[in-house]
Amino acid sequence: MGYLKRHSAFGYLIRATRRLLPEVRMGTTRIIKKYPNRRLYDTEESRYITLADVRSLVLDGVNFAVIDKKSDANITRCVLLQVICEQEQNGEAILTEGFLSQVIRIYGNADAMQMADHLEDSLNRFLAHQNNFSRDPSQFHSKPETPKTP
Repeated sequence: MGYLKRHSAFGYLIRATRRLLPEVRMGTTRIIKKYPNRRLYDTEESRYITLADVRSLVLDGVNFAVIDKKSDANITRCVLLQVICEQEQNGEAILTEGFLSQVIRIYGNADAMQMADHLEDSLNRFLAHQNNFSRDPSQFHSKPETPKTP
């Protein structure tokens, strides 16, 4: 399994947060509750889960929302960031310190949402390119053009 296929979930993480927030669609969204003891509880499977299980949900394309049990706040983005942090620590890191520093600097800037949209669009194009390449690598081999004669 290639490096990019293992990490293509990153694109889904971005899309999932945009879809789930600001509202949680109760009928189609799996609810994960986060208790004050930091444990995550999957209400569909009636069991406690780990960040690795959350990552599996992302990789499987499951729509879910993480709700703080105490405040009823949607904390999906925070939990997804924890999944990314765990991947960065335990897997092959794909986010450089420089990139992360730049992301931190953009917070509070008027262009923050524009940057977020640009990152999402760029990642979607990258993943689409990778998907197309994996389906038919021959289409990316350049063929020399033959001169057209009038």
